[in-house]
Amino acid sequence: MADFPEAPRIVVTGIGVIAASGMDTDSFFQSLLAGESGIDHVTAFDVSDLPSKIGAEVRDFDPGAFMDPKEVRRNDRYTQMALGATRQAVADAGLDMARVDADRCGVLVGSGIGGMWTIETQSRILFEKGPRKVSPFMIPSLIANIASGKIAIDLGARGPNFSVVSACATSTHALGESFRIMRTGDADVMIAGGSEAAMTRLGYAGFCAMKAMSTRNDDPRGASRPFEKNRDGFVMGEGAGIFVLETLEHARARGAKIYCELAGYAATCDAFHITQPDTEAVGLTVCLRNALRNAGLQPEEVDYINAHGTSTPFNDKCETLAIKNAFGEHAGKVMVNSTKSMTGHLLGAAGSVEAAICAKVIETGDVPPTINYEEPDPELDLDYVPNVKRRAAVKVAMSNNSGFGGHNASLILKAFE
Repeated sequence: MADFPEAPRIVVTGIGVIAASGMDTDSFFQSLLAGESGIDHVTAFDVSDLPSKIGAEVRDFDPGAFMDPKEVRRNDRYTQMALGATRQAVADAGLDMARVDADRCGVLVGSGIGGMWTIETQSRILFEKGPRKVSPFMIPSLIANIASGKIAIDLGARGPNFSVVSACATSTHALGESFRIMRTGDADVMIAGGSEAAMTRLGYAGFCAMKAMSTRNDDPRGASRPFEKNRDGFVMGEGAGIFVLETLEHARARGAKIYCELAGYAATCDAFHITQPDTEAVGLTVCLRNALRNAGLQPEEVDYINAHGTSTPFNDKCETLAIKNAFGEHAGKVMVNSTKSMTGHLLGAAGSVEAAICAKVIETGDVPPTINYEEPDPELDLDYVPNVKRRAAVKVAMSNNSGFGGHNASLILKAFE
């Protein structure tokens, strides 16, 4: 039999984040540690006739800082934020693309919904002004893979390039599939993550119609309360999270700073319901177990879990059950938080932004709280790091996400040794 080379180790060398809670990774993370919420009343469009009126808007984002005006007009907001976060991540990694083998540098950046701003504005133009006024850039602007293509053009990266779409698990899958690509030897560097900008009147109305969002309109910063007894739905957010992933050999050869190691990944499906999680948490339990197995770790080695934790009644209950199923006795000892209590739910970008939080937790030893945790739910009894940040030596972190369609994804990040 042929001898197969040992799979390379994959490390995180750069991170970029754009979110309502902060316009770069460090300010974003410090905001979370302070327990500051990025959720407020929606200002981007009229919500007067909608039941929910709150969200985590990115209000200070200026694509003109890194794109010329023509490119700004031709690209949807989700692509603009993806490119902005990529610029941050590449600078953070100190990655000189002139010194990188372009054929071995890939991009895998996803979006759960894609160009919702483009869909809404171009539909309005069609209905009000007719088909001749529809933009020739409409299709490339709205499709969910175009951010990945745009980033590759910007960087000159000719390696593997595509997009995944799995609703709110999208960017976790993007990081995980990039991990797989690199482990099989098909790339030395991957730019990976997700971006979402679906906070339009149409997108917002759609989620309102599903009765999925919080209507705690008189208390925006207190509206997202994952795992808490009085939770009443998620709060919609937007933003982007992008990673620079490298093989350890590639990172060492250029003397790169290393945040942590991406050590494990798994993906499963509930095969249960199009929007509701499996009440028995079978698929998610298997996902968590498989991620641990893929990383070669035991449950008791995990110090911290950044949960999907959407603040919806079903999700938080089912996720707690899955953690108990997968971690057994250790479930009550591991720290489990939901930073969505402050960031809102970034949909397809949630996973990569939350994986970025895991990397910063490993780096700093500071764990952000789950804010708005006032009245415990008697059915949910894990350590949710309530209300106040915690100092802890975190060697291994897990990040979990689930999406409509029953999609589950889990990542394991661990301190680099």
